[in-house]
Amino acid sequence: MESGLKNYVASFLIGREERHQNMAVFPITTPPDGGPDYETLKEALEKGTFVVTEVSEGGNVPNLKVTNKGVVPVLLIDGEELAGAKQNRVLNTTILVKGGTEVVIPVSCTEQGRWSYISREFHDAGHVMVPNMRAMNKRAVAASLENAREFRADQGEVWKCLYRMAVVTGTESRTGAMKDVFESKKDDLDAYLESFACKAGQKGILVMIGGKVVGFDFVSREAAFSLLYPKLIKSYAMEAWIEGRQEKKKQNKEPAQAEAVAGEEDPKAREFLAAVAESSGKAYDSVGMGQDFRFDGKGIVGSALVVDEKLVHMAFFGATDSQKIENMAGPSRRRSFRA
Repeated sequence: MESGLKNYVASFLIGREERHQNMAVFPITTPPDGGPDYETLKEALEKGTFVVTEVSEGGNVPNLKVTNKGVVPVLLIDGEELAGAKQNRVLNTTILVKGGTEVVIPVSCTEQGRWSYISREFHDAGHVMVPNMRAMNKRAVAASLENAREFRADQGEVWKCLYRMAVVTGTESRTGAMKDVFESKKDDLDAYLESFACKAGQKGILVMIGGKVVGFDFVSREAAFSLLYPKLIKSYAMEAWIEGRQEKKKQNKEPAQAEAVAGEEDPKAREFLAAVAESSGKAYDSVGMGQDFRFDGKGIVGSALVVDEKLVHMAFFGATDSQKIENMAGPSRRRSFRA
């Protein structure tokens, strides 16, 4: 990892564990805010200073158009879902959109069964894609950048994952929408959310499910993180619910809970961050401001957005070597990235 980012990761302070069922959350704090100021997607959309539309009247599945009519940059993180227009989409990568600019952004469809307008503009769906899907997208996007310098994901794999989520959760959706899957488990996800309170000074979370580190998210500004927090918790919680359901079905009993000592830092959390710091990466020009770093390490995959040499957003997820190989785009898929 580039030395500046490595030092930043080393500065992460891991807080006391909180647990609900099979999910454990560790708050991440760092020294005071630094780097560029920005607003989240949610607050900018609500203010009306940020507009997201199809790129044209006919639309184009892997692209959307965003217009920042405000002065302050707007942060969109990978996996955030936008609902409306001709079909719901998620961000393929984290983007900081400069004030007073219009940008075409790379997205993936999360509503396979609709291609007709329900609104002219998109709104915040209130969800972030689950961690294992974000990890899958990071691998696909990294392959696309390596081979075509484009931030394209594997749309077919996204649809397969959403179908499996719908089956496991028992969700019936006329259009196969990810949003419907999340809303079908609202009460369960709210129970997770109520169990994990955002702390003062918190800028990130590291999450374990079933005693295993799943991943972490970090943003550079405390105020922005507090607004993203509910989305992120529900994202990890959905994966925790699914894994708990599958484990219970397999063993016909409640999933085993990893023991932890209250107030002590779990060594697995620090080991995961150590692996992050040792990962190798490549830098690409971001769609918006700054540089987009892609990382691949032992058992992990991740990305980071850096603007003016300051970290804005970082997300890493666990990934086995076999998963990386399985999900890495082959020649035919790489050609489809450019379609």
